[in-house]
Amino acid sequence: MALPRLDTPTYEITIPSTGETTKYRPFLVKEQKVLMMAQESDDIANIANTISELVSSCTNGQVDAIASPVFDIEYLFMKIRAKSVGETAKLIVTCPDDNETKVPIEIKLDEIETQMFDDHTNQISITDTIKIVMRYPTLKDYAQYSTQKDASMMFEMINHCIAEIHYGDKIYNRADTSEKEIQEFVDQMNTEQFQNVVGFFETMPRLRHEIQVTNPKTKVESTVLLEGLQSFLG
Repeated sequence: MALPRLDTPTYEITIPSTGETTKYRPFLVKEQKVLMMAQESDDIANIANTISELVSSCTNGQVDAIASPVFDIEYLFMKIRAKSVGETAKLIVTCPDDNETKVPIEIKLDEIETQMFDDHTNQISITDTIKIVMRYPTLKDYAQYSTQKDASMMFEMINHCIAEIHYGDKIYNRADTSEKEIQEFVDQMNTEQFQNVVGFFETMPRLRHEIQVTNPKTKVESTVLLEGLQSFLG
């Protein structure tokens, strides 16, 4: 005789980059096992792939987790995780006043949102006649370049995320442009132009939340800024 099937609740969520709503469910025990195994491997690419597959499964394939912006996937995964294993997360943070003392905190995951910056745009003017259109990096992109040093990662990420180059009425699509041509184009930029491109990543939407902590040694109260998925999951 077949055993009874368990009903899984569903919830609605708004995708940060589009404002569209989609349904999602908590992850199942079999999916949690795969996630735990990926985390234990310390393989960033494996963890990123597992999170992407989990988000896709838990949204019934309505979200393309491979192509979606990293901040969408981080937000969706955190909300799925909250409904799956608990609405709170216990973390250890370092007190900013002495940059040494560590204190335990507990945060409510349902209070964490993706922060949008008013001055953010993916269209960047390089000169009066040239502008570039950027695409948002994916979780896979971050996993691919995470083993590189910060400076090298930024150069590679910029080259990888240029989607179009506009010169007057002419548009150069990434698909029709070689990696070498993109690299040579970026190398021609002056410092100000390059910093404008870097600003795209610095103002990109991200999980962001401020908490107040008191150093038990100095009694000083400070603000700690948590950013990105890793900050909220410990």
